[in-house]
Amino acid sequence: MTPANLDAALGIRVRPDQEHAVAPVVKSLAEAYVHPDVAWPRLITDGGRPVGFLMAFFDIDWRLDGSVIRSGLWRLNIAAGEQGRGYGRFAVTAVAAELRRRGTKRMYVTWHPGPDGPERFYLGLGFRTNDETSGGQTVGVLDLTREPGR
Repeated sequence: MTPANLDAALGIRVRPDQEHAVAPVVKSLAEAYVHPDVAWPRLITDGGRPVGFLMAFFDIDWRLDGSVIRSGLWRLNIAAGEQGRGYGRFAVTAVAAELRRRGTKRMYVTWHPGPDGPERFYLGLGFRTNDETSGGQTVGVLDLTREPGR
């Protein structure tokens, strides 16, 4: 994220039927501002055209007591007209690569449960549920010690 691409990021909108399941980019950027030590916001572009936004988190205190430290994908917004073109898969793969580079063994994500949520998308990328919820959302985990696609 830069001053030059802020307006492009703020213009990213998911489909109306998905708005209840993912916070808007403006909320993510506000969270990144107040959590600069753990937030990793990125605009996703294709040929200079904004197509999505992602925000990863690094080494957060999951239970707020120091007992569990996790990293993963905090937010993923793919623009309504750009979905189904592989940008979401690209975003998840990019976060996984960054986590591997940092020596992280597992990548976490949460999602809105239900038939209109992204569960199929995340399970299709290799995430597995771990019987946890966080803020009413399903928690998924991806083993980063395995080769991608296996």
